[in-house]
Amino acid sequence: MTGHSEKQYCSSLPHSVWSADWIRQAEPTAAATLGLSLYSLMQRAGAAAYELACDRYPASRHWLVLCGHGNNGGDGYVVARLARTAGIKVTLIACEGVRPLPPEVATAQQAWLKSGGEVLPATSRWPEDVDLIIDGLLGTGLGAAPRAPYDALIEAANRADAPVVALDIPSGLLAESGSVPGVSIRAAHTLTFIALKPGLLTGQARDWVGQLHYSTLGLVDWLATQSPQIERLTAGDLARWLKPRRPCSHKGEHGRLLLVGGDHGFGGAIRMAAEAALRTGAGLVRVLTHSENIGPLLTARPELMVQRLSDDILQQALDWADVLVIGPGLGQGDWGRNALQQLQASDKPTLWDADALNLLALHPEKRQNRIITPHPGEAARLLSCRTADIESDRLLATRRLVVQYGGIVVLKGAGTLIADEHGQMAIADVGNAGMASGGMGDVLSGIIGGLLTQKLPLYDAACAGCVVHGAAADHVAAKQGTRGLLATDLLPVIPHYVNPELAK
Repeated sequence: MTGHSEKQYCSSLPHSVWSADWIRQAEPTAAATLGLSLYSLMQRAGAAAYELACDRYPASRHWLVLCGHGNNGGDGYVVARLARTAGIKVTLIACEGVRPLPPEVATAQQAWLKSGGEVLPATSRWPEDVDLIIDGLLGTGLGAAPRAPYDALIEAANRADAPVVALDIPSGLLAESGSVPGVSIRAAHTLTFIALKPGLLTGQARDWVGQLHYSTLGLVDWLATQSPQIERLTAGDLARWLKPRRPCSHKGEHGRLLLVGGDHGFGGAIRMAAEAALRTGAGLVRVLTHSENIGPLLTARPELMVQRLSDDILQQALDWADVLVIGPGLGQGDWGRNALQQLQASDKPTLWDADALNLLALHPEKRQNRIITPHPGEAARLLSCRTADIESDRLLATRRLVVQYGGIVVLKGAGTLIADEHGQMAIADVGNAGMASGGMGDVLSGIIGGLLTQKLPLYDAACAGCVVHGAAADHVAAKQGTRGLLATDLLPVIPHYVNPELAK
């Protein structure tokens, strides 16, 4: 685990992710193992959140604490009491429930009242001088859109001028999927407890979470004995996949990659994929494309081998290649269909992207030697559903794609997901909004293809490729911003990340 700090919270994050359901079920056992009560954990959560709020907003003097009827609200009561004891003015608004408060929450509420605090109803008028809001309304157990009065309080918090610190997860964001079925708190900071949840890292998470922080509540040693369900990937992981090359290595050791695509008018896609593969370290890169693209590709990147796509040349190239990439600029006409049909007979490691996926959706077939890299729209076509269905539960969609199509699935988007048939799943916690531009997927295809030629297993190549892709985009965005970021801007940066020893 990473992210240890003398503080009760930290901004660095661990690389293990668990489902919120698993954490809720395991929490009592974990606490009992350490001789702690659940109320003790609640006190630790509140103390960590209070410390974060003071650290980030030291000048704030009037806090509005919003408490729900569950454990999230209990954390809020602890924060409120600590703030009031420290001399901060606190207004606390709580939502009533039809059932009694859970025991730990009731204890936290009583401690707040004994400190001289007051509990105001959800309909109360908000003070005008509030300079910080603590969100303790809804926690990780939420599975649907927030109902009244929670929805109104969330909307009011988002309209307010004061920043919001969310406890465990912004209220309204689903911890399992990262979707927002109704309204959600837009937090400036979120402090999550015990372990990371997938909904904080994928789906719509980045729109609502703000800066994510983490507190183990003292359970770090216990967590280290548990097997994580999902892995969080960052640029720091690249060194485990990409070792320095042997000094006497030669191009033949680094693989032969064949890329097929670039129909009439789509030469840019195959050019970006091919150069990305070269930048990633593929030994030899061969492109079969439409004849009109041969001259421009050789002029732009003479290191490529470029030929016109025909049945005879394709068969010879398939025999030559170690790894295949098909899809960038392929189109869905007879030209692309014929190439895909011929390529399907190969048992070599293969990546399918773009129009290869659209053609696959028309004639589904399962295979183990393949990586598919759909964006949500392509994933919807592959699963015969709506794009909204994909985005409502990206983890479920990824698992369904693996079951139906086999091999490795890369579901692109904010918080790209990678999964295989053996149950491995990872979230690439890299990338930025500037990547919402044409050609980014072509660059990713080339990167993963280039890593495959260097003998990385399919799953590792997909994971490493997604991290290289997103980290390169983050590098560029840090210098020039996200608006106007081009896919080709990544190309000269890729070598920095496929040679991770440079970052030491």
